[in-house]
Amino acid sequence: MPKRVLTGTVVSDKGDKTVVVLVERKVKHPLYGKIIRRSKKYHAHDEGNVFKEGETVRIQECAPVSKTKTWTVVEKVGGADAPAAA
Repeated sequence: MPKRVLTGTVVSDKGDKTVVVLVERKVKHPLYGKIIRRSKKYHAHDEGNVFKEGETVRIQECAPVSKTKTWTVVEKVGGADAPAAA
């Protein structure tokens, strides 16, 4: 069975070897038909602590690394949206 791959934004990189990735998806409301955004946060393994807050990354499902981490960061897709503070 293929591993799931999701794309999201890093919202926290405070943990050691861990990043929190916010993944948003758009779904159609079953009754009203309006397109609404649904989001979920995933804890992903970042071995080298290379990914920073604000970056868009791709995460892949993996075997459990810890109690909450079952995803690992595969690659960086885009840079930080907010300008860097000087």
